[in-house]
Amino acid sequence: MTKVQPGLETPAQPLYLAPMNDLSAAPRPERQRKPDWIRVKAPTSEGFAKTRALMRSKNLVTVCEEAACPNIGECWTKKHATVMILGDVCTRACRFCNVKTGMPRKVDPLEPQHVAEAAAQMGLEHIVITSVDRDDLPDGGASQFVKVIEEIRKANPTTTIEILTPDFRNKHEAAIEAIVAARPDVYNHNLETVPRLYPTIRPGARYYASLRLLETVKRLDPTIFTKSGIMLGLGEQRLEVHQVMDDMRSADIDFLTMGQYLQPTPRHAKVEEFVTPAAFQAYGAIGRAKGFLQVASSPLTRSSYHAGEDFAEMKAAREAKLAKAGK
Repeated sequence: MTKVQPGLETPAQPLYLAPMNDLSAAPRPERQRKPDWIRVKAPTSEGFAKTRALMRSKNLVTVCEEAACPNIGECWTKKHATVMILGDVCTRACRFCNVKTGMPRKVDPLEPQHVAEAAAQMGLEHIVITSVDRDDLPDGGASQFVKVIEEIRKANPTTTIEILTPDFRNKHEAAIEAIVAARPDVYNHNLETVPRLYPTIRPGARYYASLRLLETVKRLDPTIFTKSGIMLGLGEQRLEVHQVMDDMRSADIDFLTMGQYLQPTPRHAKVEEFVTPAAFQAYGAIGRAKGFLQVASSPLTRSSYHAGEDFAEMKAAREAKLAKAGK
């Protein structure tokens, strides 16, 4: 891995800041007009309405809505949804994220059961579970991830499970160990951007702490697929993106996702560049050349976009690689 840059391992800011959506003092830069390749149609299908109704009936939150994902219409029409556990209020205030910031509510003890029931009713073959950051909890919410995994396994033993966790920064490694012991099929944690931009884009996190988390998962259980992603268009340089890829491979990360950053509101970090589809394709080719089992790179790529199909392809790629090695 590369040498830690000065300032990237300094103490985090206070946990509870002014709500992200109430940053009245924050500047409101002009928002760039979206190019044609990033535009999507508003969701209107019957499948979308049914998925939304199911989420409401189970009192579940989805990152699809909270993060204003541009793919929500397509995914919900296909009955694909990424469930966000541990509430809808985050203890951090990242400059790219549309999730509310503040003091979260108590953890819902019925949430794991409701997630499993929703997965069963939707007939999911692959489910993605994420969460807000819960720095207020002793284990960062790791035990809730474990309970959700266990409930899904009981109700839907054939459903493959992908989790997208916070960094559990300043928590004991036992939090990560507990989740790994529950054996999700894919462990995802996003680096989000290049290390130079962490102080302004992801101030409550540390780049190398996130890398170490994924490295720890692989060390504890090499059979679990690891996954991470970054956003492009925040002002990163091409060689910085290449270095992040190298850092990920040094941590033995299997799956890389890259997508276009979109500014949720005028108060969030502005889009510095709309990266072209051709540039995303070039980044994807470089990622595959560097040895990732799977790379998803396009303007509309998000962590859980086409997650089930990508998991199947990644699993097949590993089996082919092992067969070639004679293992």
